[in-house]
Amino acid sequence: MTISNPYSSAVFAALLSLFLFFSACSSNQNTDDLDQIDLPVDSLYNKALDSVYNGNPKEAASLFEEVERQHPYSSWAVKSQIMAAWAYYEANDYPRALSTLERFIELYPAHEDAEYAYYLRALCYYEQIVDVERDAAMTKRSMDAFSELLRRFPDGVYAQDGQLKRDLASSNLAGKEMAVGRFYLKQRYVSAAINRFQTVTDKYQTSNQVPEALYRLTVAYNMMNLDDEAERALKVAQYNFPNSPWTEKAEALMGVASNSDETDQKKRVVGSIISRINIFK
Repeated sequence: MTISNPYSSAVFAALLSLFLFFSACSSNQNTDDLDQIDLPVDSLYNKALDSVYNGNPKEAASLFEEVERQHPYSSWAVKSQIMAAWAYYEANDYPRALSTLERFIELYPAHEDAEYAYYLRALCYYEQIVDVERDAAMTKRSMDAFSELLRRFPDGVYAQDGQLKRDLASSNLAGKEMAVGRFYLKQRYVSAAINRFQTVTDKYQTSNQVPEALYRLTVAYNMMNLDDEAERALKVAQYNFPNSPWTEKAEALMGVASNSDETDQKKRVVGSIISRINIFK
């Protein structure tokens, strides 16, 4: 008759549990090790491209970053960094795209993709503009980023689009200033209104709000009996925006004949003189 030892059974069960536990850990560790095995750089890069083509930019960004991590001294690492930034941009992960781009610009300022990096950075800010009336900070960052792009690459591939988007951002900011200025003028806070309109003419000269800002300045200076300043604002409007309806309104306010009226008058005078000469022929 065999006498069973309960303590031996308990020990055996405990040892079996520990064996199974460590076996599972070992299996997981082996799986993780397989994931961390360095792949050939071209294989890893192509794997990232496959994620792009399959419509998974977030996964692609991680894989592009893995190219840089596993092969930091290869030419693929530099290209992967800009591709990772683009993938994050496509995934609408603008903060990570911006941090990647800032690092790229700092490390490779003379790289052939530097212009694109500056352009993509500006786009990241531009895409985050939601409502300029409530938050103008992102619009300002976007405009500044596009301005830097144009300053560094005035004849670059992205200059035309950068100019367009910068002007749109500028007009948005100028529009906010104009809205506040109109309110102040309506409430007869004339000095405060003048400050807003001057901000438009000084800081946002490429925006489409400038002609109206010059007209409003003419009105405001008239309200304060500052004739010289009103005349100066009118002359700036006449020189830069001779055919604008806002300039015509400013001319009417100041009792000045418009440039077009003066031209027509000169034509009438010259025509009259020619007619008289013809009479005596």
